[in-house]
Amino acid sequence: MSEKKHKTLVLIDGHALVHRAYHALPPLSTGKGELVNAVYGFVLVLLKVLKELKPDYLVATFDLAGPTFRHKEFEEYKATRVKAPDELYAQLGRVKETLRAFSVPILEKEGYEADDVIGTVVEKLKTHKEKINTIIVTGDLDTLQLVDKNTSVFTLKKGVKDTILYDAKAVSERYGLKPEQIADFKGLKGDPSDNIPGVPGIGEKTATELLKRYGSIENLYKELKKPKSRFKNQKLAEKLSENKEQAFFSKYLATIKRDAPIKFNLRDALAHDYDKDKVIKLFKELGFYSLVERLPVSSKQGELEAGSGEKKEITEIDNSVSTAAVKQDPIYEKVEQAKTQGVLSEKLYQIEKKLVPILRQMESNGVKIDIEYLKKVDQKVSKKIIELENKIHKMAGATFNINSPQQLSEILFNKLGIQTKGLKKTPGKVISTAATELEKLKDQHEIIGLVSDYRELTKLKTTYIDALPKLVAPDGRLHTSYDQLGTTTGRLSSKNPNLQNIPIKTELGREIRKAFVAEEGFKLLSADYSQIELRVVAAIARDKNMIGAFGAGQDIHVLTAAEIFEVKPTQVTGAMRQAAKVLNFGVIYGMSIHGFAQAAGVDYEKAKLFIEKYFKEFDGVARYIEETKKEAAKNGYVQTLFGRKRFIPEINSSAWNLRAAAERMAINMPIQGTAADLIKMAMVNLAGSHLLKADCRLLLQVHDELVFEVTEKETGKMGTQIKEIMENVYKLDVPLKVDIDIGDNWGEMEKLAI
Repeated sequence: MSEKKHKTLVLIDGHALVHRAYHALPPLSTGKGELVNAVYGFVLVLLKVLKELKPDYLVATFDLAGPTFRHKEFEEYKATRVKAPDELYAQLGRVKETLRAFSVPILEKEGYEADDVIGTVVEKLKTHKEKINTIIVTGDLDTLQLVDKNTSVFTLKKGVKDTILYDAKAVSERYGLKPEQIADFKGLKGDPSDNIPGVPGIGEKTATELLKRYGSIENLYKELKKPKSRFKNQKLAEKLSENKEQAFFSKYLATIKRDAPIKFNLRDALAHDYDKDKVIKLFKELGFYSLVERLPVSSKQGELEAGSGEKKEITEIDNSVSTAAVKQDPIYEKVEQAKTQGVLSEKLYQIEKKLVPILRQMESNGVKIDIEYLKKVDQKVSKKIIELENKIHKMAGATFNINSPQQLSEILFNKLGIQTKGLKKTPGKVISTAATELEKLKDQHEIIGLVSDYRELTKLKTTYIDALPKLVAPDGRLHTSYDQLGTTTGRLSSKNPNLQNIPIKTELGREIRKAFVAEEGFKLLSADYSQIELRVVAAIARDKNMIGAFGAGQDIHVLTAAEIFEVKPTQVTGAMRQAAKVLNFGVIYGMSIHGFAQAAGVDYEKAKLFIEKYFKEFDGVARYIEETKKEAAKNGYVQTLFGRKRFIPEINSSAWNLRAAAERMAINMPIQGTAADLIKMAMVNLAGSHLLKADCRLLLQVHDELVFEVTEKETGKMGTQIKEIMENVYKLDVPLKVDIDIGDNWGEMEKLAI
């Protein structure tokens, strides 16, 4: 950036940026479960502003709750806007807390919008004795009307990273108008987002042409008033004349106020004058560890301190993950609390404590992301989404918002007449179009499958394809955060972003995984516990048939299918095996007869018969289920093989639905929790074996799978050692089996022959 001739004030449109960040980023939460995706996105923009714009002064503005003068004069102002979710508003406090930590003053005024406060500051600076360049940072373009020779707008093009700076020339290139004509433009065209009416029938092109010719609404109507007007289009002239009052009122609504009654002192807005320790403490509380090293130098601490002492702490946390640094981690308090509350036995207490530095090292390691590859995937997926959208609209015979449950319900059940028997209704009495409900209709109309495909693609696009590049750190790697006590079963949870839910069995899921790549000279190595939950249920239930099958290395799903269909294993078809697989895993989650019938694609009576046969053949499993429900009702909790407990007070509820849900939890937790305990124990043992070094880095844990980055020449050796440690982590009545795969990326891996 060239050297600045004048000092710069940056005005942050806080509300606009928070809204943009909330919708641009996937759900991110702290270790305590507090949602902070909007805060994270806002901080990313703030740090970008400090680094790139290098402001001398910095101020943030926000809307306040309650009506503005515009609402009072026009009741319908912004009435068409969908109210933002409470999860967004709940984060405003944290955003303001962050700004205060950076010593950034916040300007707000009851009855006025943030734009009006910004406009007023811009106007006040025109009379300032020293010339100040002003840059407005915002998530929308309403403030473009304020652009002049000393004022520009720095806004987000896409997400929270792609930005553009608008000066007067850039505004003209985009709109064909001068900045001061933007309010006139909205006066004629209107603004649907704010429900500003404008002149009915006048679109963007006509409004632009009129303003290019006449300059302003005032000049336009002066021309129309002349007895011998040069205005040729009589129909348009009539339309304008009929709506003259509405045109001027719309311009009034769209015009940013420049005289809001606010107090503003430039001296209070000095940038960089903040307490860095305070910001670091807040970032750690929010889980923003990767952002700490991006903090600018604070004038309060001085260049030397910020460059030496503080950098040392960050190095310890992010690279070597020293014991001293990790013991400051708030997760230790949670581990202690879990032990005190009786959730952890003395043994996952010890495991959980030992796991902390391992997880922090994994977070520090991160995983390399091929952003260019994701861009190519995005192009393909975006094209497919448009194709699906067109097919759905054509099939529906109407254009509608597929993402709107209400509009979709109207199309499916009123326009297309699809039967609604057995479907649930929303609290608003609209027939539900949730995925579980649409699954019931999949055979009734072709449009159902298309809608399901559309939803899957748009969800994966927004959750991963669009989101992952925004979260990649300057080192080119994605640093997710793990919470080892984030679930009631003991499973790790992943956030910023959540990497636990990238589907492996769909084509698009595999395409997304291909973006997770190894560094040059390395390979990704995946170590995956094979059918660990089924092996655990066999061991916990002491089911002889299951234990025998696993001991003999048989395909448990084929064996199950042979038993319930009463055929030889060699006669089991793919459909039979799939039904048995659904049943095997369904038992773990307390699946009902109806649920199994729906998932396996069989009728209710056949599903009932299958389950009866299943529990007859695997009587140990049947006994485990009944005994577990009784023990849970008696004790109020269930536990894993290693003593991790889950308290389930609803197990004795008088409400049958709560009691049934609690029984399903009771059946599942010892199984899933024991599997979670085993992989945590394996991670601790791997670290204890001194295997995890520079040539073998543990990057990810996704439920039953660990992903490593190992040097190419060591893949065979490392794979063998990892497999041995993981398979021998604990002696169950059934053998633990680990599959080792290797590849250049996470989506294309081949089995390693060991």
